[in-house]
Amino acid sequence: MESKPAMTKLDLRPGKQRSRIEIGAALLGRTGEFIREILVGPHCAIISDSNVAPLFGDHVKQRLTSSGFQPVLVTIPPGETSKTLEQVGAICDQMIGAGLDRQSFVIGLGGGMVGDISGFVAAIYERGIPHVQIPTTLLGMVDSSIGGKTGVNTRDGKNLIGAVHHPSLVIDDVDLLKTLPRRQFNQGFAEIIKHAIIADAEMFTALRHVDPSNLAPLIRRNIEIKSRIVAKDELDQTGERALLNFGHTVGHAIERAADYREFLHGEAVSLGIVAACAISTKKAGLPKEQRDAIADLLNAFALPTRLPANFPRAKIFDALPFDKKFERGKVRFVVTPAIGSARLSSDVTMEDIREAIDQL
Repeated sequence: MESKPAMTKLDLRPGKQRSRIEIGAALLGRTGEFIREILVGPHCAIISDSNVAPLFGDHVKQRLTSSGFQPVLVTIPPGETSKTLEQVGAICDQMIGAGLDRQSFVIGLGGGMVGDISGFVAAIYERGIPHVQIPTTLLGMVDSSIGGKTGVNTRDGKNLIGAVHHPSLVIDDVDLLKTLPRRQFNQGFAEIIKHAIIADAEMFTALRHVDPSNLAPLIRRNIEIKSRIVAKDELDQTGERALLNFGHTVGHAIERAADYREFLHGEAVSLGIVAACAISTKKAGLPKEQRDAIADLLNAFALPTRLPANFPRAKIFDALPFDKKFERGKVRFVVTPAIGSARLSSDVTMEDIREAIDQL
């Protein structure tokens, strides 16, 4: 009998819903087996994009069919510009046409964008059906598939329309990461470095010596960090969960200023982290040598730490007031006094942010 590759199973309760996480190699072929253990179906929709669907869509469909499910593959254009209410409506129309009902479920097969939109569809279809995440990027595995935040963008900002809807199951097959272009792979380390800055100084040091052939333990550690923070503040009401937004206030504004075309999400977050560190040095006492160490680590993963000279900086400031982290017109800005910790600050002004962006 052929032995199965080693894997890790986590059962998390980051909120009211329980999430089961499978982490390991050669897991995609067991998709039907994993889902059959927790969901009945039989109808389901696999939502993917036109980059990922040709690589894995048919294989996942076959594994589901062999386990007694009746899947329909819904393919959308790749990229952040697909995260719209219009696209959500088109997906729902296809699901209705395929006969999906309240006993059905949705699978998100792709990166963070696919996870966000498929999770939002699952949250609103028939007033809510189960969601399964199969992330195909490192960023998806360590960050966006965990925590239940789903949503779409508007012309004024990112993820302004959404819902908290935790996945019933996440399948993190590390073999899928071998198909990623280097730039796509590296962007995941922006979120990993963010987690280290806000919660794990030991991991920050260890990232200098990451073994790319053994990523499962690193993925697990990041899932544990994010899940622990989310569990304290599932609906982002007390400020605890807001710590996960370190680097994202400026990062999201940079994404929007570039019309979601110039930078990948992790790249924009990297720039946002540099800006947040500049503000933290000024407002929270972050030592300059730690600020420099953070920039050096981002550079080590080929993540940007400077904006192009001709970047339309004024558009960044236009986007900032629409960020979800602004309340009553005031920003809740996450600062770090030292690597391994973070806190919300009410002392950061728009002038502080402007100064930090000017330094990028």
